Amino acid sequence: MKRRRVGVLGTFVWDVIYGRDVRTAPVQEWGGITYALAGFDAALPDDWEIVPIIKVGDDLAREARTFLSSLRHLAPDAAPVAVPYQNNRVELRYLDDERRSEFLTGGVPGWSWQGLQPLLADLDALYVNLISGFELDLETAMLLRQHYGGPIYCDLHSLVLAVHPSGLRTLQPLPRVAEWCRCFDLLQVNEDELSMMAPDGLALAATALAAGVQALVVTLGPRGAVYFAPSHFARLADRGAARSAPGAALGAAASGALRTARLAPTAAQVHVKGDPTGCGDVFGATYYSRLLAGDIITDALRAAIAAAARNVEHRGATGLAHFLRGELSPS
Repeated sequence: MKRRRVGVLGTFVWDVIYGRDVRTAPVQEWGGITYALAGFDAALPDDWEIVPIIKVGDDLAREARTFLSSLRHLAPDAAPVAVPYQNNRVELRYLDDERRSEFLTGGVPGWSWQGLQPLLADLDALYVNLISGFELDLETAMLLRQHYGGPIYCDLHSLVLAVHPSGLRTLQPLPRVAEWCRCFDLLQVNEDELSMMAPDGLALAATALAAGVQALVVTLGPRGAVYFAPSHFARLADRGAARSAPGAALGAAASGALRTARLAPTAAQVHVKGDPTGCGDVFGATYYSRLLAGDIITDALRAAIAAAARNVEHRGATGLAHFLRGELSPS
């Protein structure tokens, strides 16, 4: 059976995490795109495989290959691209269960269109997670949208984070919001990221849907997620008709034919305590996996909320895919 292929574009990051457990020393482990990879591995149907489109510093290339080899859905020809730079490393200091400071070091470069284009030829879908915020510049993202016809999911993630000389990352407004939105079919932001793009969710939805986005999801941490979509878009199969009708999303938004709802976690999921690192990445990977499987938006979002809540109970990305599937991790 020939399996369909989803490209996963992001960055490997080595995390050093303080304050996650006051009783222990800082935790060091894989972070960044590894959480999304684990989410895909747990949630993708068996007729899909993962194609990582990921650069890694040559200082951690061997460890990155070891992590990828643990994924059940990894494509046989998959491999990270080792580059002659120090791999990205992030120091996370948790102030409480949701707030944290972030310091970035390392220098893995983003993708040029010349380097990216050959990797897209046999992909059936693409997931983009701007882990560093530098994976794609706007020009490359626009060329991606122009030349790649499959569905593109984007978690904007660190695109709205500046990097200070110390490495401290802080929020900064995103210029040219509509142009960024125009590059993607499905868009994910959290509340902080939203605040750097628009006054509120409805305002961002109006901009995004007018630009051709078929569904905007705003994650709300332990309160779940809210989505916005034109009335004609219920599942990924509706994308083709929607994109072939220029202005359809704008017309829907202008006429009020806009679907929106907040999906909340169950009481049991709300009270889960543990490690919130990577929850948004697991959420997005699960949500997109279920859409690729044919689910309607609300069912896909419920699966994503459940997976994110389960991620809280697991420390780190190593063995996470097994945990999300309810399996024992191999020793």
